[in-house]
Amino acid sequence: MPARNLLRLTLVARRSVSTASASQLGFIGLGNMGASMATNLAKAGHQVRVFDVSRAAIDAVVAGSEGRASVASSANEVVPGASAVVTMLPSSKEVTQIYSGSDGLLAASKGNGTLFIDSTTGEPGVCEKIAEEAQQAGAVYIDAPVSGGVVAAKNAQLTFMCGGPKSAFDIAAPLLAAMGKKSIHCGDKVGSGEAAKICNNMLLAVSMLGTCEAMALGKHLGLNPNNLAEVLNASSGRCWSSEVYNPVPGVVPGVPSSRDYDGGFLCALMLKDLRLAQAAAAQNQVSTVMGGLACQIYSLMCAHGLAAKDFSVFYKFLQDQQNKSN
Repeated sequence: MPARNLLRLTLVARRSVSTASASQLGFIGLGNMGASMATNLAKAGHQVRVFDVSRAAIDAVVAGSEGRASVASSANEVVPGASAVVTMLPSSKEVTQIYSGSDGLLAASKGNGTLFIDSTTGEPGVCEKIAEEAQQAGAVYIDAPVSGGVVAAKNAQLTFMCGGPKSAFDIAAPLLAAMGKKSIHCGDKVGSGEAAKICNNMLLAVSMLGTCEAMALGKHLGLNPNNLAEVLNASSGRCWSSEVYNPVPGVVPGVPSSRDYDGGFLCALMLKDLRLAQAAAAQNQVSTVMGGLACQIYSLMCAHGLAAKDFSVFYKFLQDQQNKSN
């Protein structure tokens, strides 16, 4: 689509979103992250029509929305009347299924300049394809994956990594501010946010594995985990995995490690992101030795029945393996 047509669409979207507090938003995907994001949009004063394959997830969001969330009976029913729609889906496969086709979100937008904000972590190439389809359908699409975890999602402290025209990013910014503390425009190319996200999550996996090993070694050297964590977080070993999301139960209250590694960012999802990073590295002929090892480790943990546990469960996995060898 010519640049002037994209400009026209973004102008339509800007007018629509500028009055979003008095109109309708849509939200699809109410998992561990999406549920809190949708709830925070409602708490910020927006009317939000929600959909998820889980009725229990829908009911939970509606109950916590201060009366501002309503229920859609299908994914594409969140679109009519909505100035913007946020999606938070498991993978690119679901993004393609929900956005494309005669009964998809783009078709339901009917050329009204609807702004679609996709916070799914997926393949940059899929985002580019959906953005092209969105333009053809008279809509605007940007990718906006997030970082921060379930606690940040609950407290509206997420970081958004966004790819797409700066004009579209500026339109989305007020909505992103209701769900997060920071939004970063990673590039005019749709998919730039996804590229930044898979780089971030590869580093996150490596740092979490290293933190787990350091904390496990410290335990066997007779160190109190709380004391070791204090040392790490006041020293050069400090990182998000040690300070905010420590993998040892009891060191940081409220994180998944302190509730038997339930909830949080699942090992299966981390493995998905690591495979995306490895695929991108292979495609661009970039060596990612640590990322490759991390991918192997999370694959091993998933094979050992830990796919549905938080990705910090590697600490427990190490302890279990140590106990078996003794």
